[in-house]
Amino acid sequence: MRIAEIYPSIQGEGLLTGEPSTFVRASGCNLRCWFCDTPHASWNPEGEDLSVAEILGRIELLDVPKVVLTGGEPMLFAELIPLCAGIRKSGRHITVETAGTLYLPLGCDLMSISPKLSNSAPDADAYPRWHRRHEQTRQQMDVVRRLLDEFPYQLKFVIDRQTDCEEVLDYLALLPQVERERVFVMPQGIELAQLEAIGTWLEPWAREHGLTLCHRRQIEWFGNVRGT
Repeated sequence: MRIAEIYPSIQGEGLLTGEPSTFVRASGCNLRCWFCDTPHASWNPEGEDLSVAEILGRIELLDVPKVVLTGGEPMLFAELIPLCAGIRKSGRHITVETAGTLYLPLGCDLMSISPKLSNSAPDADAYPRWHRRHEQTRQQMDVVRRLLDEFPYQLKFVIDRQTDCEEVLDYLALLPQVERERVFVMPQGIELAQLEAIGTWLEPWAREHGLTLCHRRQIEWFGNVRGT
């Protein structure tokens, strides 16, 4: 399994914000969001090939009670199944962060699903092949429904402009089983000023619709720095 980085930090987003966690970042993604904040795991994947045993060993050395399996897209790798089994055996809490386009029969405690809206597509002129592939695969409702049915979940939507908000409501209308308190809307950006600017109009809109503004606390705490 190709791994870009493994590091201890603090969860900055979603239901477990503030929880000390070990992040295991898989390198490789089947999508190409133009605003991806981890290009070293998507547009320009890097890292090293590690066995499940090697990954588990590094997690054990860090001795943190929660593990976040992220990417890139970790669900690309079948090794995630035995990896989750090994992490669970150690008694650690597992979050899997995914775009919700792929399914694996694994064990986890929180499935963090980030469906990609139309605002995510890469430029069609600069990246025509990736634009087509991204648009063809970014929404897989059958996969999302299965993940929602089988796992404790949260949904996170990246919001770049006000028109994205209606797209979120249209998406949620297709998933009436979703609990609104588990839905987060997150400003797009890697600079604090941009996050705050979007947040000024996004937070009252979210409250009006029973959703939650998802702060990116890691940006506030550390800046846009790898390994945080």
